Amino acid sequence: MSIAIPQKDKTNRLSSTRLGGKMTADYWNNIFTAKERGKHVVWYNGSALNPIFQAAGLEWCHGEAFAARLAAQHLEEPAQAAGAEYGYIGELCSYARTHLGCAVLTQKNVNERESGVVGMLDQQELAAKLPAPDFFVNGYSGCSTGQQWDAMTYRVFDRKLPIFNVSIPMLWGNKPDAGYMRGEEWAEVGDYVEGQLRELIVFLEHQTGRPFDWDKLSESMSYIKRASELRLEAMELCTLAPTPATYWDWVASIAPINFLPGNQALVDYFAGMKAEIQQRIVDGVSAVENERYRVYFDGIMNWNKLGFLTRKFAEYDVAVIAGRYTHESFWQEPQLVDIDNPLRGMGQHYLLCPLNHGLKNLQELLIRRLDQYSIDGIAFHSTRTCRAMTNPQSMLAKAAERERGVKSFFFEGDVADASFYNDELFDSRLEAMLEAIDVQRMKTLI
Repeated sequence: MSIAIPQKDKTNRLSSTRLGGKMTADYWNNIFTAKERGKHVVWYNGSALNPIFQAAGLEWCHGEAFAARLAAQHLEEPAQAAGAEYGYIGELCSYARTHLGCAVLTQKNVNERESGVVGMLDQQELAAKLPAPDFFVNGYSGCSTGQQWDAMTYRVFDRKLPIFNVSIPMLWGNKPDAGYMRGEEWAEVGDYVEGQLRELIVFLEHQTGRPFDWDKLSESMSYIKRASELRLEAMELCTLAPTPATYWDWVASIAPINFLPGNQALVDYFAGMKAEIQQRIVDGVSAVENERYRVYFDGIMNWNKLGFLTRKFAEYDVAVIAGRYTHESFWQEPQLVDIDNPLRGMGQHYLLCPLNHGLKNLQELLIRRLDQYSIDGIAFHSTRTCRAMTNPQSMLAKAAERERGVKSFFFEGDVADASFYNDELFDSRLEAMLEAIDVQRMKTLI
């Protein structure tokens, strides 16, 4: 039995994802000038409500997305320091803590006051570039912090701005007929969320003073639906071994499918990803040099360590193929969307957030992915400040071992706070899992 000794960068990331980075940067630059262009700005968190905002003629700022962007660029500390100064403790969801720090800085910038811990240069370059919101919308499923997040931001802005909450019920999956996208519970809550979205549209019409553009919503969702189809077709190509693309490539494509505008550029982006993957298959190009192990990633990614972990896994000849956050989110069931009447399918997608399922559904989804991608092991990222994601992980690990004999390991980190990661523990636990996989393989040969 031998374990690869870390030596060099053995990754081969998709070049097409760079376009997504530029699209995302252009999106944020556009947001930063919204007020100068006389646009209404909505701050929101949770579900991908952006097609509704797009149809309403708004500019939208997704709090999690901006927090993740800062962390990925290792620029989150000024916002987190401002949040700490305001009173948000380190154990609070680091997405929320970072974005709330942005809110503190933005609010202080509006009032022309300076923070005691963050200088004006930091404010101008980072969080305070966000335009102040005209109102808030919350549409968070499965996470109690997320459901209070915009209410906390509302208080930062002195409780003077309108706020609307879209209530999205948990899919408990406890009824006998319950399962992934089936059963009485699924039908009932779909009706409920559709009604919530119609109330949101009434709220937006009141805030903007304009009638809602239903044709624009259908147009936007037609692009998103096609982009999602291309994304899923490209993901399916990664069932091949060695895989032509990895989980990390899908992480890099989260921003486009999650909150960028629904337009032809979005479709072209995912068409480009699929085309590059298809060409790799023709050319025999793999995403990880000497792929020996195929691993599934459970947990929200550690944005501070994104490039680092990409290389780290590859050094051990591990191809991380898929994950709960990337493959069970972001318009992942496009057949639900009726372009002529999109609200119900949109509401159903908001219910399908990977934080919003009971254990029964989560186990069903996990086993399906293990089979689909021929997974050898699971990396459970125990996200320190996101208990909604980590709570079921030990039970999922036991189900994978029991049902498919798939090994796993756990490592602690966080979504936007690098201080919780321990590299030595990561190495030792990953190596132990790979050794267990090798032993299992040897037994099958005897």
